[in-house]
Amino acid sequence: MPPLLEVNCLTVRFPARDGRLLVPAVREVSLALAAGEVLGLVGESGSGKSATALAIMRLLPPQARVEGVIRYDGRDLLAASDTDMRDIRGARIAMIFQEPMTALNPVMRVGDQIAEAVLAHAAARSPLIAKKKLTKHEACNLAVDAMRHVRIPDPERRSRDYPHQLSGGMRQRVMIAMAIVNRPQLLIADEPTTALDVTIQAQILALLADLRRQFNLAMLFISHDLAVVSQVSDRVAVMYSGSIVELGPARQVLTSPAHPYTRGLLNSAPTLRTDRTRPLPTIEGTVPSLTSLPPGCAFEPRCGFRIADCTRAIPPLIEVAPQHLARCPVINKSEVGSQK
Repeated sequence: MPPLLEVNCLTVRFPARDGRLLVPAVREVSLALAAGEVLGLVGESGSGKSATALAIMRLLPPQARVEGVIRYDGRDLLAASDTDMRDIRGARIAMIFQEPMTALNPVMRVGDQIAEAVLAHAAARSPLIAKKKLTKHEACNLAVDAMRHVRIPDPERRSRDYPHQLSGGMRQRVMIAMAIVNRPQLLIADEPTTALDVTIQAQILALLADLRRQFNLAMLFISHDLAVVSQVSDRVAVMYSGSIVELGPARQVLTSPAHPYTRGLLNSAPTLRTDRTRPLPTIEGTVPSLTSLPPGCAFEPRCGFRIADCTRAIPPLIEVAPQHLARCPVINKSEVGSQK
């Protein structure tokens, strides 16, 4: 069965300040997502996670240069017309943005904002919803139902609130309600729990897992938090400087990481077994500027395992275990499968 979402060799470039140089924010990213599957996209700030998501949604600014192929349910999104993308975006592919207070309209009641999403995409809504032509009253009822699905108490009353009258956790639930109200097949969640305390964070993660089961949602879950990603993801893709450096089943990537960068991220995350009398390990150095990337592996200047091959060319993704790929020339090639 073909994947629901397939991204092949996606490259995104932005003009530098002088306008003469195109800076690669995303570099030949390839990934696939099956119906009902959750893929976690992990990396430091500036690694290209959000740019990848926005490219899939066709929401990048006009000056962005996008190359590659993005297929959703067999359709090439980069070749789709603006009208077709407006039908797909919000109805078949929905997105939860990082900061709900800036994503929500401060002068509209939250129920009206969700109802607006219903009316805007009525003709293109999921085939799970038979009725396409709706009155505003029916759209408002669907908005309240969506708020009920995301466990907002007393949704009829809270639908009449403005964003500033809601807590951060409630605003995030409103964003999720807006995303699922049209029953999309694919949900892109961009750092949906970053600004929340750990208790609310756990509630939001449980909610997303429940919605996935109810609606068979495929999800691209973007985060810099490995602990969060481990709770929700079937597979994990690790990004660094615009490229995927490791990709595989979540348990395998997070317990047996193959790339030095993934190992560094895991070692720098505290656990219950961490010795609190000693400082946490850190990854030395800083992420390289996108305007002056090294000629070979982008992680090479910070890597404690680097060899001469690391500086010569960008390494390919190598299969280190079934369905587990890593972009590192240090990996013993006698122990791995064929190159991808």
